[in-house]
Amino acid sequence: MNKYFYFFIFQCFLINIEGQELPTKINDYQFTTKKLIGATSVKNQNKSSTCWIYSTHSFLESELIRMGKQPVDLSEMFVARAGYLDRADLYMRRQGNTAFGQGAENGDVMNLIKKYGLTPQSVYSGMPVGQDKPVHFEMEAVLKGILDNMLKLPDGKLSPNWRNVFKGALDGYFGTPPESFVYEGKTYTPNSFVSSIGINPDDYIAITSFTHHPFYKPFILEVADNWSQNLFYNVPVDELKTLTDHALENGYSVIWATDVSEKTFSREFGLAINTTIPWEDIEVKYRDSIWKKPQAEKLVTQEERQYSFDQLLTTDDHGMHIIGNAVDQNGTSYYIVKNSWGTSNKITNGYIYASDAYFKHKTISIMVHKNAIPKAIRSKLGL
Repeated sequence: MNKYFYFFIFQCFLINIEGQELPTKINDYQFTTKKLIGATSVKNQNKSSTCWIYSTHSFLESELIRMGKQPVDLSEMFVARAGYLDRADLYMRRQGNTAFGQGAENGDVMNLIKKYGLTPQSVYSGMPVGQDKPVHFEMEAVLKGILDNMLKLPDGKLSPNWRNVFKGALDGYFGTPPESFVYEGKTYTPNSFVSSIGINPDDYIAITSFTHHPFYKPFILEVADNWSQNLFYNVPVDELKTLTDHALENGYSVIWATDVSEKTFSREFGLAINTTIPWEDIEVKYRDSIWKKPQAEKLVTQEERQYSFDQLLTTDDHGMHIIGNAVDQNGTSYYIVKNSWGTSNKITNGYIYASDAYFKHKTISIMVHKNAIPKAIRSKLGL
């Protein structure tokens, strides 16, 4: 049975989230929402590897809702541009012996907010060339080319103007960011704007679960996009899930960095599942059937999770925003996940249901407000 047939049998039952619809029925999967955190509309990162910003900004917008404030549509591209500045400086100091690209971690957003601030989207879109969505792959190549050519030292030493040249290219693609701006009748700098909306980047903690480092201690997570060497607190995977559930139950949403390369992750159907029978062992003619109705989910161990990470079967692919949880008609639990791939898919409207088993197996890390962490776990972490 092919994907086109599934499209036609899809029935749509929906919950409204800020003008967008969360599906509650996907084929014969029927979902009952348990908890749903206030969230802003789904955005589209388009042709850019900026999920780390989109997921974090979505999370911060939900934080404003949680705090009883008017949510602000925050500019992702303001942070993206700032990130290139810091990354270029590191690249040059290491003489090109470090990665230079679009990807990063959610902690990098917090670092950049502390240093550069934030602006509303209405003040700085970061798309000045007639585009309404980011397109960054040419820009990435051009920016890296500038740095690599500077490092060839054609004049025998590094030009003192390299930063100005690099900033000029950034301004050509993003536009020049404002030093100050007026928003809702008040004047702000990007840094004073952060203070005015009540966001404190130091309140947010990154947490992971791997056995190659001691539990309850922070460590530098060894993934390519952790270019600024952010620290992640380490807990057993069962506590990672307990922490996530506790956060949601108490009104806190969660940033989720995960592997989306699995065959059991479906962008088309908005499902991320972890079947008891591995994908490669399912007969080809039956593989599409896993999207038709709920499947038995495997029990994930800490050891299996670690093996997948060690063998590069679990990779740091994508950042999203967990805004709730639900159960299907069989009682299987899922997280409700807000993505940043737009809303053109009318089956999903930009949301994903990720099963507990998928979460436990494929999570790279989460980020939460420190007050969302259960007291017992927080005590173990020394927070």
